[in-house]
Amino acid sequence: MSRRQSYSSASTASASQRDPRSGWREQFLAAIASPAFVEALFDRLPDIVYSIKDLGGRYVSMSEAAVARCGLRRKQDAIGKTAFDLFPQPMAQRYTRQDERLFRTGKPIIDNLDLTVYRDGSAGWCLTTKEPLHDHQGAIIGLACISKDLVEPTRAHLIDAGFADAIDHLLEHFDEPLRMEELARRARLSAAQLDRRMKKIFQLSAGQYLIKQRIDHATRLLAQGGIAIAEIALQCGFSDQSALSRQFRQVTGMAPREYRQLLFGTRS
Repeated sequence: MSRRQSYSSASTASASQRDPRSGWREQFLAAIASPAFVEALFDRLPDIVYSIKDLGGRYVSMSEAAVARCGLRRKQDAIGKTAFDLFPQPMAQRYTRQDERLFRTGKPIIDNLDLTVYRDGSAGWCLTTKEPLHDHQGAIIGLACISKDLVEPTRAHLIDAGFADAIDHLLEHFDEPLRMEELARRARLSAAQLDRRMKKIFQLSAGQYLIKQRIDHATRLLAQGGIAIAEIALQCGFSDQSALSRQFRQVTGMAPREYRQLLFGTRS
């Protein structure tokens, strides 16, 4: 088990001992007969594709929208197959690279822009988020994915390969020093044009979107409990703990230590 996974398991157990509410919550969730209710909810959202895969990239579950996207007659036809069985090779290669990065790093993939080809041959863009799935020991055993069609931005030609490449670069390197001018060059846009597109699609400027990625990752590391806040700051791309605390308070209204105290119900 990796150090990250050990921290997660230890913090979960510690939180359970400290907070009596967590025992009730875990009992309730354990009593649910099947996780298929999640799939049923997404079946009612035709513009969102939902799926679960194992470490081998095999589909365990998918929503009706995903079935239609793959040109299948029924969900059972997808079970056990991989992206290479269901999608054109360039799309399958991209999805597989994303999955492998998630399995390797343990980090979720959030708001990734992906080009998709529909069954009628037309192309469009979607916004994809993937979260790792863990077993009871904290080891990653697969992932859950949702992908929302961006119909209006696609029609307005706000997204292209250059813009998507800039977003890919930001998501993969948010924990490193990044300059908005470099992202704009990757997108083949001016900095002002990049900001306008970001606001149209994500409702955030490029700089705000970068901060969001860093703060999102910081909240996940804080929830693990056991990693020093100064170390979290460095892992999230901040120069030091003070920079993280300042930005974290601006975004959430509380300091990182206060956020951790809120999660674990104790002073740590």
